[in-house]
Amino acid sequence: MSLLVVENLMKTFPGGKTAVNNLSFHLGKGECLGLVGESGCGKSTLARCLLRIESVDSGSIYLNDIAIERMNERKLYPHRKKIQIVFQNPTAALNPKLKIKDSIIEPYEQYRKELTLSHFSYTSKEAFIGQLLEAVELPSHIANQYPHELSGGQKQRVTIARSISIEPDLIVLDEPTASLDVISQGAVLNLLTELRETLHLSYLFISHDLAAVNQMSQRIMVMKDGEIVDQFNQEQLFSADRHPYTKELISIF
Repeated sequence: MSLLVVENLMKTFPGGKTAVNNLSFHLGKGECLGLVGESGCGKSTLARCLLRIESVDSGSIYLNDIAIERMNERKLYPHRKKIQIVFQNPTAALNPKLKIKDSIIEPYEQYRKELTLSHFSYTSKEAFIGQLLEAVELPSHIANQYPHELSGGQKQRVTIARSISIEPDLIVLDEPTASLDVISQGAVLNLLTELRETLHLSYLFISHDLAAVNQMSQRIMVMKDGEIVDQFNQEQLFSADRHPYTKELISIF
């Protein structure tokens, strides 16, 4: 069953640049769908459209069979909690003036009246934060620290903890390891895989790194100049049927 269905999505910016050109795809429940392409191909614009941070020119976005692309903010509000995003730069994603415990719990406090948690339990604010930190393999004392006291890998784990705090259906991972060192990249990818399995999450994993996409994803889409030029199951990556641009990416894999 599809969690997310995108049909003929278009997004053009002032000046005529088409960032998303007639895109159609689906993402199943419990699936990690990879989206790979070079910088500037439209990947992040697509992510922002899916989260309704950017408006779309035309096309449809169905989340749990409900069209959300034209909803006003009041109608969209209950659907926003079902889709979260982890950005490339965790430093920019965290408020430097807030302690980690306050950043982690922000989404939950915004939506708590509408939430019924399945994997976490809210007996107290401190206990809940402790559960979230444990889920992303961070020590509890980090709760009282500020972002500048953490490493890049730790900060990205904090943003992941924040994204899972409301148990969304879908998490958009927009280059989540691009700003990390190689060791931290591998650790974060392994963590994300574990969380998807234990919390029954679905991911749209966006990256220019084909190796990371190949490691994480059951299916892969290849984007070039705003268009999806190739779609295939992960085990078909090295098939002779691949698009020439996919083969070009594989050559530098």
